[in-house]
Amino acid sequence: MPIKIPDALPATDVLEGENIFVMTEYRAIHQDIRPLKLVLLNLMPTKIVTETQILRKLSNTPLQIEVSLLQTASHTAKNVSEQHLDAFYTTFDEIKDQHFDGMIITGAPVELLDFEDVDYWDELTRIMAWSAANVHSTFHICWGAQAGIYYHYGIPKYELPEKIFGVFDHDVVKPSSPLVRGFNDTFKAPHSRYTEVHAADIEAHPDLELIAVSSEAGVYIAKSTDSRHFFVFGHPEYDAETLMAEYKRDIAKGLDMPLPRHYFPNDDPAQTPHATWRAHAQLLYTNWLNYYVYQTTPYDLAKAGGVEGRGEQATGKRAEGERGERAEGERAEQGGQGDRDGLDG
Repeated sequence: MPIKIPDALPATDVLEGENIFVMTEYRAIHQDIRPLKLVLLNLMPTKIVTETQILRKLSNTPLQIEVSLLQTASHTAKNVSEQHLDAFYTTFDEIKDQHFDGMIITGAPVELLDFEDVDYWDELTRIMAWSAANVHSTFHICWGAQAGIYYHYGIPKYELPEKIFGVFDHDVVKPSSPLVRGFNDTFKAPHSRYTEVHAADIEAHPDLELIAVSSEAGVYIAKSTDSRHFFVFGHPEYDAETLMAEYKRDIAKGLDMPLPRHYFPNDDPAQTPHATWRAHAQLLYTNWLNYYVYQTTPYDLAKAGGVEGRGEQATGKRAEGERGERAEGERAEQGGQGDRDGLDG
């Protein structure tokens, strides 16, 4: 099934050129089903690149998804035209009375700032507070994951002695989780960040659990035990060339930037890098959408954000008109800003 996005969004032509099934709004409204409603809070300065990358992952599932693009009103984007934002993006005040099956919060290049010093932090906390009653499940990426796990669970971030930059091996530490169903025991994922959260802090919190970690890059995936919040501290959405673009951008600025690790063939930046993480990244988004959004969201979206039926121990059938029983595997799981205005975050 396709992803439903505005007809004129730049991502439409890109995705159709990749033979990805994109449904226009006109065609979608003539299908007699309820699509999943997702809101994408895009905090990245390269908004068109990021929205295209994430929509690519959302589109390759058997679900019809309606995506609303959200920007912060308290921060002025510098790397995208006002025409694009006016045409395709909304603000929180315009959607705050709506309910959504899922929300994605992207990264942002502000990680060396204290959270409270980020100019849109107050607005972001309003959105995260609102999600408790209006969003069924939220997927946080990189700095968005650090911000979310700090806001909801008080887990701090720590500055690293040097940037974690490259493509790293990861191990699944909770293979019973449907979130990593179909993953290899060891898989690759890209990282690009100057800060981290500590696995010990997550393991010590009764409402959080680790899903995947890297011996080099640290925590990659964690989630809340009630399945309301998912935290991915890397960038599974990245294209093959994204880390290369970051590297060349920083070199052009005169920064002393090492090569991204395990990325260029033979560590030669003249060679073309390959996306060795694409399959796992697609599974990650698909599993989240299927097991934690589609299978568990209420058919009546006005009930999204409630606690009934949430968590790994939810069982039984939902009310008539909803999508059936929770997957067996779900039950089995019981038992600084400004000077880094590029792609990373």
